Amino acid sequence: MQLQVPLPDNVSGSLACIVAVAFVVTKLYKPRKLDTIPTVGSTTWLGSWWAGIKFIINGIDIVHEGYEKHKAAPFKVATLYNWMVVVSGRQYLEEMAKSPEDELSILEASNDSFKLEYTLGHEVYHNPCHNTILRSQLPRNLGVVYPDIRDEIVTAFEDILGPGDNEWKSVPTAQTVEKIVCRTANRIFVGLPLCRDPNWVKLNIQFTLDVITGSTIINFFPNFMAPLVARFMTSVPGSTRRGMKHLRPIIEERQKYLDEYGKTWADKPNDLLSWLMDDAEGVERNVKNLTMQVLAVNFAGIHTTSTVFTQALYRLAANPQYIQPLREEVEPIVETEGWTKAALTKMHKIDSFLRETQRLEGVSALTLNRKTSKDFTFSDGTVIPKGTTLCFASRSTHLDNDVYENADTFEPFRFSNLHDPDQSEEGVKHYMASTSPEYLAFGHGRHACPGRFMAASELKTMLAHVIVSYDIKLEDGVTRPESLRIGSLIAANRSVKVMFRKRV
Repeated sequence: MQLQVPLPDNVSGSLACIVAVAFVVTKLYKPRKLDTIPTVGSTTWLGSWWAGIKFIINGIDIVHEGYEKHKAAPFKVATLYNWMVVVSGRQYLEEMAKSPEDELSILEASNDSFKLEYTLGHEVYHNPCHNTILRSQLPRNLGVVYPDIRDEIVTAFEDILGPGDNEWKSVPTAQTVEKIVCRTANRIFVGLPLCRDPNWVKLNIQFTLDVITGSTIINFFPNFMAPLVARFMTSVPGSTRRGMKHLRPIIEERQKYLDEYGKTWADKPNDLLSWLMDDAEGVERNVKNLTMQVLAVNFAGIHTTSTVFTQALYRLAANPQYIQPLREEVEPIVETEGWTKAALTKMHKIDSFLRETQRLEGVSALTLNRKTSKDFTFSDGTVIPKGTTLCFASRSTHLDNDVYENADTFEPFRFSNLHDPDQSEEGVKHYMASTSPEYLAFGHGRHACPGRFMAASELKTMLAHVIVSYDIKLEDGVTRPESLRIGSLIAANRSVKVMFRKRV
């Protein structure tokens, strides 16, 4: 017989506190090599724990404080889970951007943030073939699939806003934009009719929240428990099953054609799913893996694109004086060239408006998130120990008056004024999808966002469509809303409505 000794409630509570403290101490253990890097916030272990809590509430300002104190030099901050080293300046940026995955790992950094190995699955995390497609097939096919992008944007706006009757209609901005972006993106990911299925749209919008929430839950447990926590305490497995239910009949039908005709047959869909299936081998061909690849692309793209466009609508609705200059650019281009990918490249003011919006209100204060796979030494001798999270202070760079004149002021045509009619390399570098040491909304270097060209085409087409098709304004008495912030992340306010009226 086993002797059982009941523990008083206060003892059980004490044990729970010990476990919690041990967890926090483990998370905030600071390698001694980091001692040489200045700290923004407290340096003691207990102070670091409190600083981690403060980072959740005020992380963006903490990073900016560090940037101002240690410009072009590394500093470290305590997050809730670990120490993070932040750098700035061109030299550090270029060295980070050029470093290979086996030195500075974007995959490991992403896994730390979102527990991708458990939320997206082992196969997708270790073999993210969707990234290869986004870097190769998608850019090459953008001109071909652009009519589908345009068609879905027009149809989605009409379906959601209804027919034009010269009456103002108020809609929840962020939620409306998410549906339009999701439908448009999935027109290219999985095609018609699935891209318009309300349940598929809802699933993919929710999946981003499932991954973020799931990773937050997993992070509160030791690593050895992660598989069980992901399976039984998150919504991701259920979302995966629903995704497979939608995609299974499509995948199985296309696989039959692939087996019978190879990669070419009449009326073959030209979308991400087909591109994935064309080159899939072994386990890559199964329904679950293909479903997770598609969900992963939606996870990466819908939230960021939706946030940027929501912020742009807020800017436009709050500043109606910018509408006419944009119309004067778009209307003659469309009248002459129609709605084409080539026409988009001539809409410099549209491009600039979105680029400037993203400069001031991106989705994060940090970019180039990496984890050191081994001790990493910068050219100035600064050593970043193995296992350290390393980031670049992108938002502070965007708000630096030494980088941009009147950096904290929204100037919608800041970048279009830098274009030249000859489309020289100097002019092209100011396009929305172009990255540089001064513009880091999409990252920079070998791991710059692979879907940025599609995102830019979507965003520009949506904004141009709104400009020529609708009048817009904020509701009476409402001003442009402040963004929401948590940690280093920035999100558009979800409670404000924008009013649309169809132009006649």
